[in-house]
Amino acid sequence: MRTLDFAPLHRATVGFDQIADLMDRVMSSEPTQNSYPPYNIEKTDDDAYRISIAVAGFSDAELNVEVRENALIVTAKKVEDEGVRKYLHRGIATRAFERRFHLADHVRVTGASHADGMLHIDLAREVPEALKPRRIEISSQKAVETDVVDAKAVN
Repeated sequence: MRTLDFAPLHRATVGFDQIADLMDRVMSSEPTQNSYPPYNIEKTDDDAYRISIAVAGFSDAELNVEVRENALIVTAKKVEDEGVRKYLHRGIATRAFERRFHLADHVRVTGASHADGMLHIDLAREVPEALKPRRIEISSQKAVETDVVDAKAVN
């Protein structure tokens, strides 16, 4: 894999540290990174997203969805069976996992649901009113001259 030097980006920009750090993290991640459990990220509307994670074999009580410091953290831990089972073949992975998603500014989790072995997490981007563009009305009133004194008003 080819490595890129982001030093010129750091020298030429101010306030873009998070983007540079994210690019460093993505570029330096190993290709053998854990891919369990599989997931989809879909855009459901202009400012709405859905993350779907395959969590077959986990109950609602064994799943945890948490938002902390602009990160969505999904964890699962299977409760150990008290009975002893003998497997001839074990192909369903129910091992514990932690999956992290970094959230952009103003993206918040609006809900989560678990159905048919899939955990769905809905997200929405909500830009505050103060950051939205607004139109400024231009008035056509003439400026009032305050230094000129009306001669009729003085007399």
